[in-house]
Amino acid sequence: MTDRLLPQTNKDVLDIIRAAAEDKQTLEIIGAGSKVDWGRPVNSSAFLDLTKLTGIMLYEPAELVLSAAAGTSMMEIQQALAAENQQLAFEPPDFSSLYGGNNSGTLGGTIAANLSGSKRLQAGAARDHFLGFEAVSGRGEEFKSGGRVVKNVTGFDLSKLLAGSFGTLAAMTSVTVKVLPKPDKTRTVLLYGLDDEAAVKALSETLQGPFEINSAAHLPANIAAKSAVSYIASSGGSVAAVRVQGPEPSVEVRCRAVRALWQAHGEVEELHGHNSENLWQEVRDIAKLLSNPEDQIWRLSVPPSTGAGVVAAITGQLEGEYYYDWGGGLIWLALEAKAENSTAILRQVIDNSGGHATLVRGSAELRSSIDVFHPQPEELARLSSKIKSSFDPAGVLNPGKMYKVDG
Repeated sequence: MTDRLLPQTNKDVLDIIRAAAEDKQTLEIIGAGSKVDWGRPVNSSAFLDLTKLTGIMLYEPAELVLSAAAGTSMMEIQQALAAENQQLAFEPPDFSSLYGGNNSGTLGGTIAANLSGSKRLQAGAARDHFLGFEAVSGRGEEFKSGGRVVKNVTGFDLSKLLAGSFGTLAAMTSVTVKVLPKPDKTRTVLLYGLDDEAAVKALSETLQGPFEINSAAHLPANIAAKSAVSYIASSGGSVAAVRVQGPEPSVEVRCRAVRALWQAHGEVEELHGHNSENLWQEVRDIAKLLSNPEDQIWRLSVPPSTGAGVVAAITGQLEGEYYYDWGGGLIWLALEAKAENSTAILRQVIDNSGGHATLVRGSAELRSSIDVFHPQPEELARLSSKIKSSFDPAGVLNPGKMYKVDG
């Protein structure tokens, strides 16, 4: 049984990693464990559990900045922000249900995975809201970057580097993020009954218009039927959706304009309040819409104009369920757990169209045998290896989590 190390302070983290580096031991970094099965299985000497590093250290609503220990739960973060009518504008998804858990994860884990929801279209990714951090590298050295005010861009590149590194470069002990006010009003306009190609085209047309859309998704009929939102589930067909937020008068004007544009394509409806909120939570968190807990779950990032063609090429060879986010540029795909040759087929289709295919959920056997993250071009792989060596030359932290380790 793998030992679980529970540091209470930043110095404890430093001491543990320094000792591991000296003793040539390896560590798997975990927080709440909500995403531990994302990535290749890690063969480690011990778990480095950061859940005792918790608590909001600084929150200045007027300055739009929050700093917290890396192990602070996302629930605590969200509650603190809600009390001030603020939010994380990149809307991080909660993947706990996707992995069969009930813990919403930690702030450090959210940043380490660069988790970004439907609003990424307008707000940007998690890394774009990541202002700074304190961390310990795989060398056993403390370092920090960034600051506590939005205008401070010191160490900007290091923050960008750690976001999405899945704990393979350093163990973050604290995180500073930009926060924003919640919008005054939110509405979602629905368009019923279009096939994939027509729906993605309608979304693209709308995104290019003057409507300030911040989220755009398309649910095929079989996926729409699973929604808990009655306007979606009872439609009997596919549903395309765009979200509009801002001051109430502006939202009303923009929604009216979107409805007028879309009426040429089919039946149109509008969601308000909780119905709108619930739809985008379903799209963001995945598990409600792709509901078989045994399925492989793939995240396909493609040029929106190619999305429908990518899906057609894949589903012509593999049985699966899917839906589109980010205006067609993000495809969530569920395949049978034992679908044969799924990885080779997906990667070939993606390579032909441009984009990336990442396995977000799969059996340990599958994750051990494939590249979970899309294979990097040779030049980029060399650069990634050099960066890893700079931060963690002995391969102490999360070895093999993102890419296979030779030997």
